[in-house]
Amino acid sequence: MHSTSVLILVGLIGLGLGALLAFFATRGRQNLDRTQELELRLKEANTRLEDFQLQVNEHFDQTAQLVNNLTQSYKEVHEHLATSAMRLSNQDIGRQMLEAGSGNLRDSDEYLNVLPPRDWAPTKGALSEDYGIEKEAQAPSPAPVNAIHR
Repeated sequence: MHSTSVLILVGLIGLGLGALLAFFATRGRQNLDRTQELELRLKEANTRLEDFQLQVNEHFDQTAQLVNNLTQSYKEVHEHLATSAMRLSNQDIGRQMLEAGSGNLRDSDEYLNVLPPRDWAPTKGALSEDYGIEKEAQAPSPAPVNAIHR
């Protein structure tokens, strides 16, 4: 009987070790599956990000092209108005319009004396503390009388 109980004991130990080995093997497999799933999700996220960046680049390229077209159209309209003004009205007005469109404005006194806006108020302006308050002329106060009290 002794060999039977040893045989049963060895079988139970083998069964326990097999169960532990199977447990850790499946647990490792689950971690591997989870890792593969996370890697797949990361690849999908990177693909979506690259697609989005490509769309943003295309958007800005198209916007730049449209702004260039708008600028060119504005320039053509301005030149048309200037040449029509030269042909239909005073030639000086037409020349001024052409110069304004090309950015070749002459330096004139009215443009040379223009100052940039200030970010502070002048000392005697509308924001001054005493603006609008007239100082009253103070009447001389009567001199103290040194009266002797008896």
